[in-house]
Amino acid sequence: MLKYKLMTFDEYQKLALTTAVEYDDPTLAKTIWAMGIAGEAGEVIEKWKKIIAYKDGKVNKSDIDELSKELGDVVWYVSVLASSLGLSFNQIMKDNVKKLADRKKRNVIKGSGNYR
Repeated sequence: MLKYKLMTFDEYQKLALTTAVEYDDPTLAKTIWAMGIAGEAGEVIEKWKKIIAYKDGKVNKSDIDELSKELGDVVWYVSVLASSLGLSFNQIMKDNVKKLADRKKRNVIKGSGNYR
């Protein structure tokens, strides 16, 4: 098994790109990666549903391992799509935390809508 040191989001993004399939059509690539996010997120929620429905919400080590793999796939697709759009994963994360901190400060963290 390969061992990696702790890495920044941008370091992960660079490594993720080394495993991405190259497509001649950039629009097709972005579409496949965007659909991949939805597909993998669906796998996460399906595994969670089974834990709730069939195991009374009791999570064991195997469940955690499976969820971790699926969450990793979601992160991979997000990272590769971000790269294809010229976005830095580090910057996306910084901007997201800043946005959420501002919402919390204004007490609208639980609201709905993008521009609250």
